[in-house]
Amino acid sequence: MRTVLVAMPFMSVDRPSIQLGLLRAIGTAHGFPVDTLHANLDFAARVGTDFYRSVADARGPLLGDWLFAPAAFGAAAPDPDGRFLDELGITGARRDRLLRARERDVPALLDDLAAGYPWAGVEVAGFTCTFQQNVASFALARRLKADHPGLVTIFGGAGFDDEMGLELLRRVDVIDLIVAGEADTAFPAVLRALSEGAEPAAVPGIARRAGSGLKVTAPAPPQEDLDALPPPDYREYFARAERLGLLSPAERREVWLPFESSRGCWWGAKHHCTFCGLNATTMSYRSKSPQRILAELDTLSRRHRTLRFEAVDNILDMRHLTELFPAIADGRHDYEFFYEAKANLTREQLRALARGGVTRLQPGLESLSSTVLRLMNKGVRAAQNVNLLRWAGYYGLDVAWSILWGFPGETAGDYAEQTALIPHLAHLQPPEGSGRIWLERFSPLFTSIEKKTPTPSYRYVYPTGFDHARLAYFFDDASGDALPDHVYAPLSDALDAWSRAWSREPRPALTYRAAPGVVQIHDTRHPESAGTYTFDGAIADVYLSCVDRPTGVAAIHRRLGRPGFVDEVLAEFARRGLIFRDGSLVVALATPAVPGR
Repeated sequence: MRTVLVAMPFMSVDRPSIQLGLLRAIGTAHGFPVDTLHANLDFAARVGTDFYRSVADARGPLLGDWLFAPAAFGAAAPDPDGRFLDELGITGARRDRLLRARERDVPALLDDLAAGYPWAGVEVAGFTCTFQQNVASFALARRLKADHPGLVTIFGGAGFDDEMGLELLRRVDVIDLIVAGEADTAFPAVLRALSEGAEPAAVPGIARRAGSGLKVTAPAPPQEDLDALPPPDYREYFARAERLGLLSPAERREVWLPFESSRGCWWGAKHHCTFCGLNATTMSYRSKSPQRILAELDTLSRRHRTLRFEAVDNILDMRHLTELFPAIADGRHDYEFFYEAKANLTREQLRALARGGVTRLQPGLESLSSTVLRLMNKGVRAAQNVNLLRWAGYYGLDVAWSILWGFPGETAGDYAEQTALIPHLAHLQPPEGSGRIWLERFSPLFTSIEKKTPTPSYRYVYPTGFDHARLAYFFDDASGDALPDHVYAPLSDALDAWSRAWSREPRPALTYRAAPGVVQIHDTRHPESAGTYTFDGAIADVYLSCVDRPTGVAAIHRRLGRPGFVDEVLAEFARRGLIFRDGSLVVALATPAVPGR
């Protein structure tokens, strides 16, 4: 069963698909000839990478799916006049470029893909779909089915979880089979069934149409032994990107290779963050052994000639802090990593990550209000988030984070407090974005809010007869209880000012030097009030009591005595923006002026 696995737009062009790379390796290990086709690269080469990224990075409105809808659904496609662009406020040259892509570039891409690949020898085409890949995949599958009626199409990925996949299987006739959940065992099993003429829907996790209904088999348990999986194979991505002129041989060293060291979420298995819809049916946490991870990194770095790795893990395995990263540092492996983690990391843990090669971290901060963080079920306090930003900056970790709003139970005061805090944080890395949450399918909020509607984008993409409530992943809260947008405007303005301050040279700074009985704090957060504070004696002791981590005021009372004096000093530090007060916790805002400690 010669098989081709396809990644369609609008997956990122800057890195290969781990889904394709892993399934190719699995299929090959089971004796099946499996190739990959990063067709998203072809579209990026055709329309230009800047335009491609502008669509791929568009936040939420399914703009990429809209571009491919006429090619996928023909005359049944909605919105032939581009009213969707009007709703999004897209005008002028941008509107013209999007319409031209829809009318010309998409058909040309499909022509090239259909004619430029040896499909005549292919028996199975597999499509992995997350978010804005669904409709582009339908479009290519339709073209291939017209030319090769015997071709079997298999669809899977996050876009086909649960009832989303079943609704698409009902309505899109070019889908033959779907894989629900993880495909590590289902993919080779269904290839074997097809090669032997057996019933593919007997394979766990496979569904197909059967008469007027569907034949669905429950998925197998999630893959437990991640060490048994082969390293992903990305050779086709690099060869294609270089051939299309998107990547020079020298630039391949800059590519962040996706790799996997764990699956699921150990925090979500206990306390699911209220807005998170990830891990729909695979929340249980599983992790590779440090020895297996090191072996895989060695294989991937030699095979693909890059030492940069992007972990696709939803959350860092805390064992890696004491087993994996020290081994990387001690073994002098000069890898560079991106990881997602929980925000309660300590100074020592951040130092271990930095020593082990982590340079980019996504810690899921999401708010600087402990009240809002409780509504999110994040399991951290705002003081911990601020402390992470302090020590991440000190150890040279680039932090990817955002501020979210729109949670049931929040108040305007929660955001006024954050707005007042922002000027004191000018020396810390600002968020990359901010905004109101959507309701994501599979999230606790999705379940708890009774009145919800699919985001309006779906009606501009899918034809009449498709049940948007079944196929949608993003929903809007229709309860009418949400705070109005103007409540968040002052915070949004403060965040913009923070980003502007961070971009100036030299960057704002708040650093301290200390010796027994004295602390000196140099403050250049705001040029108009730059200066140096020097505190000695008991006042210095109060400040130094909370420089490493958020500390309870009661603990400082016990350590230093003189509760009234301590409270007075802390109040003055807070007034000057030298500490952050978070209920019963306080944390210094300055970081050491001396590096490397």
